[in-house]
Amino acid sequence: QVQLVESGGGLVQAGGSLRLSCAASGRTVSMSAMGWLRQAPGKEREFVAVISWVRGSTYYADSVKGRFTISRDNAKNTLFLQMNSLKPEDTAVYYCAASARGQYYSGKNYPVVEDQYDRWGQGTQVTVSS
Repeated sequence: QVQLVESGGGLVQAGGSLRLSCAASGRTVSMSAMGWLRQAPGKEREFVAVISWVRGSTYYADSVKGRFTISRDNAKNTLFLQMNSLKPEDTAVYYCAASARGQYYSGKNYPVVEDQYDRWGQGTQVTVSS
């Protein structure tokens, strides 16, 4: 099994930046893709960004494209999300998630909904003030 622990959330003013990290441990060789999803109060969890763990290719939600960057350090089994030009509507709990599904190893397809992920972190709060 894979265990995920997020860090780096906090309070920031609109226009500011934050960098989230997610440390993976356990059977990380099984991971095909890792992503970030978020859940705002009263809303369903939504996809933010995903990266192919082997190939490094990425895919973003339209709402964050050009502002957020997902990356990973395979040697340290760590996933990152650099968030720039933050907006109040980015306020949410951000979750790191990992998928071990075989169809995502190629980097041509990505998990973009909750049930396409197998393991989840505990979440980290990001609050953007106006």
